[in-house]
Amino acid sequence: MGPIFFFLIYINDLPNLAAIGTKILLYADDTSIIVTSPNLEYFETKIDNIFGDINNWFKVNQLILNYNKTHHLQFNMKNSWDYDMKLNYLGNYITSSSNTKLLGLIIDDSLSWKAHIDQMMSKLNTACFVIRTIQAIMSPETLRWSILHTYIQ
Repeated sequence: MGPIFFFLIYINDLPNLAAIGTKILLYADDTSIIVTSPNLEYFETKIDNIFGDINNWFKVNQLILNYNKTHHLQFNMKNSWDYDMKLNYLGNYITSSSNTKLLGLIIDDSLSWKAHIDQMMSKLNTACFVIRTIQAIMSPETLRWSILHTYIQ
């Protein structure tokens, strides 16, 4: 058993801090917090509460939240309120971001797939270039095997 396994056991109870309208997602060493509310005042209160709870949990477990790696993403729908949120906890400001990567998907603040599709197109273009380049020196069977072997892992 490696260090990631022990780390996962160590932080296993972190999602228990989530209150109604709040969800804490853990994946390996990444943590995402989702806070929802149609009411702006209640939303800000929930944000303050979850950050207080998380910072207390970190302190009790002898950990420190890295605010330089912490950012927030506010989803904006066409008919939603446009609010420039300034998040901070005890003077530590949390930067805003227009997109984030969650489980390999790039999610942006308008919930469009454009950034994710652009990234995938770039990767696919690179893969197609490599296939076109090596197909002249490889048999079709070897090429198929290498492509399958690369993408199955």
